[in-house]
Amino acid sequence: MEERHMARIGFIGLGNMGGGMAANLAKKGHDVRAFDLSADALAKAEAAGCLRAADAATVARDVDAVVTMLPAGRHVAAVYDDAVLPNAAPGTLLIDCSTIDVVTARAVAERAAAKGLMVVDAPVSGGIAAADGGTLTFMVGGSGEAFAKAEPILACMGKAVIHAGASGTGQVAKLCNNNLLAATMVATCESFLLARRLGLDPQTFYDISSKATGQSWSMTSYCPLPGVGPDSPADRDYQGGFASALMLKDLKLALGAAGEANASIPMGAAAAALYQAFVNGGGERLDFSGIIRLLDGQTA
Repeated sequence: MEERHMARIGFIGLGNMGGGMAANLAKKGHDVRAFDLSADALAKAEAAGCLRAADAATVARDVDAVVTMLPAGRHVAAVYDDAVLPNAAPGTLLIDCSTIDVVTARAVAERAAAKGLMVVDAPVSGGIAAADGGTLTFMVGGSGEAFAKAEPILACMGKAVIHAGASGTGQVAKLCNNNLLAATMVATCESFLLARRLGLDPQTFYDISSKATGQSWSMTSYCPLPGVGPDSPADRDYQGGFASALMLKDLKLALGAAGEANASIPMGAAAAALYQAFVNGGGERLDFSGIIRLLDGQTA
């Protein structure tokens, strides 16, 4: 059996997603130096086998790779410019797993390349449970050489690592995927509600549509009605999963990218308006399938 190279990896951003990801890298035997502004997050990472770092700049020094998992493009740009790029040695691999705008992803990649650093944008799909379980899907943008270096590291945190193309295309894939997912979930919710209002039992509708042309992942893997289909956040009062505020963030990124590309996404725009209303009504922390409450006239 080929011996796996254990890397020294800096990890910045130990929130709901990053915490589980860093823990899985440590579990696979990598030497993980972790940093987050939250003391609680740092303590959890340390308990999971990571080494606590004093700051983001320290994380970037003397490592093979730096992984970032941050809330937005402005945070990624600031961490790169203030901590990572001035301190990472030439040849260090930078892996940004945040979901951010395409323009920022490409801009930080250019600034990294100018300093002799390799970088990939590698946003994820799968949510908190997949981050904790190491079953994320990574959509990776960057050169073939950078992808080859990033793939074994990402494989320690996920079940699928797919090269999307040049820098920024990982973000493009993520935004397009979630634009499709949001619109599909809204349509799934309204269809279940319509079936019920018209006197068709939701389980019966599921049994029929899940085997017909209306079948989708939103229905058969993540049904928005409790007690129907496999276990999903709907069975836990829409707790956990993928927060509606994060779905709204991704939809806004998709709308911004569509505007720059002069692309029409009316379904994405409609979904964004609905999720904005749901978030405004208090549903920001609920799973995105909880949008069914808004469509049913309930409060979040």
